[in-house]
This record gives sequence, structure tokens and C-alpha cells, in this order.
Amino acid sequence: MVYSTNPDFEAFDEKEEEVETLSPSAQNLYISRDKKQRKGKQVTLVTGFVGQSEDLTALGKTLKSKCGTGGSVKDGEIIIQGDFREKVKGLLEGLGYKCKLSGG
Repeated sequence: MVYSTNPDFEAFDEKEEEVETLSPSAQNLYISRDKKQRKGKQVTLVTGFVGQSEDLTALGKTLKSKCGTGGSVKDGEIIIQGDFREKVKGLLEGLGYKCKLSGG
């Protein structure tokens, strides 16, 4: 909280406003494999999602269940345990997302 002696001061909320979720056809998702800082274990990363965190979490849950593996959603990324790049690409395209396989 900030206090001011200025009579014209208007308080503002420092909360970050969430972006409106784009439709699947307007999304450009990138799928990559990563094993840095993961003790040599491979994971599939899905990045580039624009929208609310609840929608990203729901998409991550769908991908994890379809791949039959664990994972998480952190910092705007979906992390799927294991190398499922091709399968995730097929699933996302089936849901109407535009996606590309990138480095890794």
C-alpha cells in the first residue's frame, strides 16, 4: 500500500491484469524437448500460450491425461514428463491450435 499527501493522488491496484484467452486458431504454440536442470530427464515443453492461467491449466491437464504421464504448468509453460513432441503436436492440432516443433 502506498500513502500520499497529494490530494489529487489516485490509488491503483498493482495486480497484473490477465490477458483475454485467444481462440485456438489464433494461438501460436511452440513444442520443444528440454532436459536442462532436470537431472538428465527429458520433458516436452509447450510455450507461447496467450490467455488466462485457468485455460492454460485446463489445456495442460488434457495433454497430460492424453499422454498418460505427469507434468505441470509453470510460468506460462506446459511441462509434460517424457519426449511426447509428436503426440502433443497431433493432439494440439486436433484441438485447433497452430503449433510448431522447435529446437531440442
